[in-house]
Amino acid sequence: MRFLFSLLLILPVACVVAQKQSSIMVMEIKSEIDPRTNRYVELALDHAKKTDADIVIIEMDTYGGVLTDAKEIVDKIMQYKKPVWVFINSDAASAGALISIACDSIYMAPAASIGAATVVTGTGEKAPDKYQSYMRAIMRATAEEKGRDPRIAEAMVDEDIVIDSITQAGQILTFSTSEALKHGFCEAKVESIEEILQRNNIENYTLTRFELKTTEKIIAFFLNPFISGLLILIIIGGIYFELQTPGVGFPLFAALTALILYLVPYYLNGLADNWEIIALFIGLVLIAVEVFVIPGFGIAGIAGISLTVMSLILIMINNDAFNFDFVPANELLYAVAATFGGILGGVVLLFVGGSRIHKTRFFNRVALTYTQEREKGYTVSAAAESVKGKTGIAHTVLRPGGKVMIDGQLYDAFTRGEYIEKGEAIVVLDDETTSLRVKKA
Repeated sequence: MRFLFSLLLILPVACVVAQKQSSIMVMEIKSEIDPRTNRYVELALDHAKKTDADIVIIEMDTYGGVLTDAKEIVDKIMQYKKPVWVFINSDAASAGALISIACDSIYMAPAASIGAATVVTGTGEKAPDKYQSYMRAIMRATAEEKGRDPRIAEAMVDEDIVIDSITQAGQILTFSTSEALKHGFCEAKVESIEEILQRNNIENYTLTRFELKTTEKIIAFFLNPFISGLLILIIIGGIYFELQTPGVGFPLFAALTALILYLVPYYLNGLADNWEIIALFIGLVLIAVEVFVIPGFGIAGIAGISLTVMSLILIMINNDAFNFDFVPANELLYAVAATFGGILGGVVLLFVGGSRIHKTRFFNRVALTYTQEREKGYTVSAAAESVKGKTGIAHTVLRPGGKVMIDGQLYDAFTRGEYIEKGEAIVVLDDETTSLRVKKA
């Protein structure tokens, strides 16, 4: 009786254990392997840890991508403590093959493929041998760690490796599903993730697909080159209008906001290096020094513009310092187009918007728009007596602000956008403010 009583107590606990659900998390790699994919994998694996997923399944369909990011993804997978499986539903080429080999189990759909891991440059040409050697070493080490034939893994990179009945000289190895199954690079041919679980006798489970949070989707939105170009336009326009209407504050706020929205997404996704961001701020400082401190247009201005434009382009691409071997030509083109498009748009905005901003409803709300005329008792004239119509010379460069000399007296002056060299003759158009409005005589 005591035995039966104990058995009755144990059975409910055993049933609960038997009914425990397995937690399965699915993540997708269905685009080019780059810093964005690297960040996506990192976020997905972090989510799997927090939710205590029992198995992570990668749904794979990619032609490859950047080797350095693929290696970092491999390291993350290898360090993950629980099983990581991959379901290749179409292609796992190049960097995709490397990531697949790093997984604990490989499953492939009918007509899928894995291999062709030769390293190529951004133009599609075969990379120098030092890169091929590095890729061979990674493929060999990863295959050995996961109990797969390292020689076969190397043959996916090196066309000179010959393996009897598998590959001949001059051929980069790529396995079909049946070939991968035959040579130990695939556990089974399956139609779906559900079939993978069924083959592993996992029946009681919950399956969730990892999705980026709203903040991450917003960050991804701002990585679009077109949006980046618009942000550059807002940065330039905001700074200009703040200089034209000091004290308003909104243009400067818009410029700073655009700068943050431009830099943060690229930094979080590993595209913007620290030195590129530092170069951008140095460039902006040099431009400010040229405008406000150093008269004329010289080395500081040229260096500032060059640094700013260069850094804006480099921030958007996955370069290794000044090595662009693995930067796709189209991405470099998009970055250049976005940068110069934004700058050109900013210049157009200065000319078109500069003459119309004072007529807008918003400007009327934040700025003084009516004239405080001298006849009504208002005066902040720079001169005790009117100098309107008088001529003099530019005591400093006017771009558009500076100083002028009239009848031996120095005055603050400005032009309406006109550039006047030091020593050139000027004529006073208006003297009803603290600075004289002048033009070339």
